[in-house]
Amino acid sequence: MVVRGTNLVQEACSRHRTAPTASAALGRALLGTLLMGCFRAEGEATQVTFKGDGPLGGIQVVADALGSVKGKVGDPGADPPLRPDGKLNVGAAVGQGVLSVVRSNVAQEKPYTGLTEIKTGEVGDDLAAYLAESEQVNCALALGVSINRDLSVRAAGGYLLQVLPFASEETLQLLERNIAAAGSVTDMLHGGASPREIAERLLDGLGTSDGGPHIQPRYGPCEPEALKERMKRAVALLGPNEVQEILRKEGKIEVSCEFCRETYQFAEDEVLAAAPTQQ
Repeated sequence: MVVRGTNLVQEACSRHRTAPTASAALGRALLGTLLMGCFRAEGEATQVTFKGDGPLGGIQVVADALGSVKGKVGDPGADPPLRPDGKLNVGAAVGQGVLSVVRSNVAQEKPYTGLTEIKTGEVGDDLAAYLAESEQVNCALALGVSINRDLSVRAAGGYLLQVLPFASEETLQLLERNIAAAGSVTDMLHGGASPREIAERLLDGLGTSDGGPHIQPRYGPCEPEALKERMKRAVALLGPNEVQEILRKEGKIEVSCEFCRETYQFAEDEVLAAAPTQQ
């Protein structure tokens, strides 16, 4: 699976107003979770959480099987000094800690949760290690986000190449050579390569089909109407007295979404009308 997600990552970074290193970390996590979550069972969601001790303050991303993904970081302004090679130091921003992955489905009673230690904090390495350790999936996972001098996202993408149990040693060696020859995801995107062309480079000598499933990645879902309804119900659960106390102190009821950063205001009667009916 290959994703080109430049616009998606740009939207996320614009919404959260992230500094360059935070942009790279959030972008990689969005793309990695998207690759891990798409094309799975209908109604399934994948949630990835990095709980590290770095200045970023953690990352949380949720993706569905249809290409929608949303996320947030603890401190959007986290931007530690560059690495000695001049690259953004995502590993230092994330720090050491625990990576958790939760896979849930509306058809299942309990979600599956896997935990692993954060290996490098570079996101892609950690997700690949999780897949190998917790889900016994051998794969090559590459993620890349490059930032322009004006702090906009120049390119963002990634690929997930899963090795099936019956793959021969010759196939594995060919894949390793192809991955090394292909270079970084961002370099391929800078050169104008499409997702299909990237897939063809990775599978050179093995062959690719003419078609295949395709989805359009997007940031969300945070549809305004559905979001406002959930917000009203959440505030209503505080009870009439608490709602009136908020109005007395603040003069308004205002709620913000941590994922899309949209803020909405509600009148007292709107909130109380959304309260659950008492039996």
